Amino acid sequence: MSDKRPPGEGSFQVGIDLGTSRSSIATSDGRRLVVESYVGWPADMVARKVVGEGPLIGSEAIAKREMLDLRRPLERGLIKEGSPRDVEAVRVLLNHLLERVEVAERRARGVEVRAVVGVPAEAMRLNRKQLRAALEDKVDSLMIVSEPFAVAYGLDALLHTLVVDIGAGTTDLCVMKGRYPRLEDQRTLVQAGDAIDALLLDQLRGRYPEARLSLHRVRAWKERHSFVGESRKRVEVTASVGGRLAEIDITEEMRIACESLLPPVSEAMLDLLSGVDLDFQEAVRNKVILSGGSALVPGLGPALERVLEAVGGGRVRVVLDPIFVGCNGGLAIAMDAPEEDWERLAAIEA
Repeated sequence: MSDKRPPGEGSFQVGIDLGTSRSSIATSDGRRLVVESYVGWPADMVARKVVGEGPLIGSEAIAKREMLDLRRPLERGLIKEGSPRDVEAVRVLLNHLLERVEVAERRARGVEVRAVVGVPAEAMRLNRKQLRAALEDKVDSLMIVSEPFAVAYGLDALLHTLVVDIGAGTTDLCVMKGRYPRLEDQRTLVQAGDAIDALLLDQLRGRYPEARLSLHRVRAWKERHSFVGESRKRVEVTASVGGRLAEIDITEEMRIACESLLPPVSEAMLDLLSGVDLDFQEAVRNKVILSGGSALVPGLGPALERVLEAVGGGRVRVVLDPIFVGCNGGLAIAMDAPEEDWERLAAIEA
């Protein structure tokens, strides 16, 4: 296949958001798909008899988790180190997304496939080689970008913008200055959705020691009832306590867990703002974009606006469609990127 083919001619572009909790893909023919970032293999012979050889992916893997060696291969936005099974799970996830949009069939017809993968900024540095290896026989050209940059590109927010992307494993922040962001323009925090889940579970176990609680159940409660600030109503859920179903009040624990994000995110946000040229700080403060699954926590946007009051005030805009904003941005990059920005996988060492 000639490398002289102009971008977009006889090619198929995809944008992928590889997330700790969910992974999504957007394609140049208009398709959008999302899958939970879980992969599971049968735990033993009996499980294999029930569920087949596997692997199971996404919601099916979660539903049958008791029978599986269940993997959530991205931890704090990074591929888990020292575990070949987790590395394989990342490959399975990416392959599943590409299969759903018929990438192999297109390549068999001679169509060039170009992919942009959005990952946390820290993962770009540490996991780039593994991601390349996972995709080397699946796509023809690859670009790996930070998730907040992909969000900014997709929203055409490339100048005087601060993106705060709060996912499950990491919170990624990026100041856009009208060019590719540099390392000093970005921050990655491990305080994100998973940290909320862990803190909430720990608090509830302390308050209700006889309750049977799991991380999956607590995560589901958070996704339905999370909030920052004052809650309009009490958060009451059903749990097994001492062997009986009972209603328990988790309002205060929910508030404390969700608000645990505010100090580290606020500090990183203000730190990045302090590095912006004084002539442009006001413009950036008034164009803060909050994205990612955890960005939809009610009250989080206004809470960050109150933080900005200490440095002159600002405006926080919450992205309405956090599931696909990252992969949509990756697709936009794939559609626009000039030839010299692409990495040809045939020339990259595995």
